[in-house]
Amino acid sequence: MPTHARIDSKKIANELALLCADMVQFANSGHPGAPMGLSDIAVVLANHIRIIPQDRNWLNRDRLVFSGGHASALLYAMLHLWGYDVSLQDLQSFRRLDSKTPGHPEYNHTHGVEITTGPLGQGVANAVGFCLASKRAANMLGNDIINHKVYCLCGDGDLQEGISYEACSLAGLHSLSNLVLIYDSNNISIEGDISIAFGENVRLRFESQGFFVQEVDGHDQAQINSALLNLSSEKPNLIIAHTRIAKNAYKLEGSHHAHGAPLGEEIITKTKQILGLSPDSFYISDELKAHFADTIARTKPLYDAWHGLKDKLENSKKDVLESLLKKDFTQVVYPKFSNDLDKCIHAKLSKDNIATRASNGKILNAIAKSNIGFIGGSADLAPSNNTLIAESNDFPNGVNLHFGVREHAMGAICNAFANYGIFTPYCATFFVFSDYLCPSIRVASLMNAQVFYIFTHDSIGVGEDGATHQPIEQLSHLRAMPNLLNWRVADANENVCAWQNALDIPKPQSFILTRQNLPIIEANTITKQNVAKGGYVISKSLLLPSNPKISLLASGSEVSLAIKAQEILENPSILVNLKAASSLLKRLEDLGLDSKGVATQVISMPCFELFIAQDKSYIDEVFGDSMVLGIEALRSLELYRFCNSVICMSRFGASGNGDLLFDRFGFNVENICLEAIKLIG
Repeated sequence: MPTHARIDSKKIANELALLCADMVQFANSGHPGAPMGLSDIAVVLANHIRIIPQDRNWLNRDRLVFSGGHASALLYAMLHLWGYDVSLQDLQSFRRLDSKTPGHPEYNHTHGVEITTGPLGQGVANAVGFCLASKRAANMLGNDIINHKVYCLCGDGDLQEGISYEACSLAGLHSLSNLVLIYDSNNISIEGDISIAFGENVRLRFESQGFFVQEVDGHDQAQINSALLNLSSEKPNLIIAHTRIAKNAYKLEGSHHAHGAPLGEEIITKTKQILGLSPDSFYISDELKAHFADTIARTKPLYDAWHGLKDKLENSKKDVLESLLKKDFTQVVYPKFSNDLDKCIHAKLSKDNIATRASNGKILNAIAKSNIGFIGGSADLAPSNNTLIAESNDFPNGVNLHFGVREHAMGAICNAFANYGIFTPYCATFFVFSDYLCPSIRVASLMNAQVFYIFTHDSIGVGEDGATHQPIEQLSHLRAMPNLLNWRVADANENVCAWQNALDIPKPQSFILTRQNLPIIEANTITKQNVAKGGYVISKSLLLPSNPKISLLASGSEVSLAIKAQEILENPSILVNLKAASSLLKRLEDLGLDSKGVATQVISMPCFELFIAQDKSYIDEVFGDSMVLGIEALRSLELYRFCNSVICMSRFGASGNGDLLFDRFGFNVENICLEAIKLIG
């Protein structure tokens, strides 16, 4: 409880609640009910949390996550009172354009916000991710250096979302005892009482997942304080706080009408009168300021002592901490990842075909040797995704995370790892299941969090598993997402160059990789510099290098097909002595292709987003005056931005051998040649 005996903690909780109500009223937009219902919890939590606003990146600070991001008015008020760079004017600018206080919390936008939340349930999984990160960090640095807690405020909506079940299942499995999940159980949803859609026994649910569960009156500060003092040191913690939405609001306490709309001036004025509070808007008493200032005064000696411990770390752990803080990938230089990588993928040493998922596995292992903070895993598909780090152990003793079949939580957990400060996370699944991760990928993109997504089995080349497992529309969706880079590489060497660039770009990025083996493309154009542009001429025309008649634009496995088609289009005579190809030659001749051939170049586009970001002069230089035929075994409608015509999927796939499916849907050399000749008339 407060160290200042003179402070009436109930009174300042009411002041905090009405401050939030004023913010929503002044904005004429927002959610006053949850902040008012949580104000008692916020006041008590201030006596327990360890934070230092002057060092927002202190590694051992407690993390505070508002999974119910709609309660952001309360978070901003607390940040202001703690002394973060959130002014009273910022509170008065709540939800206004260009303010520091947007409708839902955004990381790197508002000082003190640990992670972007908004979509319900994300914050619960983020909190679990922070705890997983801290467990790994403590394993590496020691429990004296990493011993913080992660406090997460959530509501009924968060627990109804499936992501929270996925994440909390992992929390129980790993005994994340520093997780303190505070459930604002007010029994209200937008449509009314939650009983119309939610009736499970939350206590039994979490106990079955391995949580230590306590229940309190969420407005009894003594009970709240006792629960926070009585946390389990062996299990993750859930505090079920039974509250009333819009507590004390005149005529609106307990009403769903207080959830997503201002209370109204009349209600606020009457409530302040009843509670004996100042009628002034945005009033903050000296007692309220002092109470939250006490959080910082209490933390400061702990902060100083921690730095003393850190400075006395044994040399080996000092080196580990320094390496983690640097996130240093400088040792990763192509082609010197490792001897194994050279043997497997370097074009001059091997002519063997290799799937890009397989070469990617070698690359991941090479990266892990260069940065001990590189950590991740798969949604129960590591053998297929090739994501296991061979020379490491399983979490927490190593960097191999096993997420189980929990793609949605996996994405949100990796967002927390990215924000923790010392890790570079990756996660993996089949590309078709990227749909399950999209809410988390979107949040990562909003934050520019450097998370790497490994998506294998990238097209109809999946084969016999059929249409349910063959991604068609997924790449177009991801390409439409701002701030996200998507790499679909043509072969193992282009994969290496893509990673060289990706590691230097502080954005979320996906690697979209083949199940099937691909040939190594022998081209000296595959360089880090060319790949960095997102698209480049991988194979120039031999007939007219500076002015080809047609450009074949492709990504991934279709690039090698385009190069084979280029050979025929430029030199159709190679078909003369191939009996099986005589019908193709006849059809090409009927379409107007003469023996001289047609000048053709191939453009590889490993990253659509980087390519469209290039100067117009570069893009014009790449295409010249040529007609452009796009080739991707996906929906790929976005290619019409550059292409006159596109060979792509217009329907879902089918079950069958991958090579046969490529033939069925026109992704073969013959069809590419025919469509190219048709295009140029």
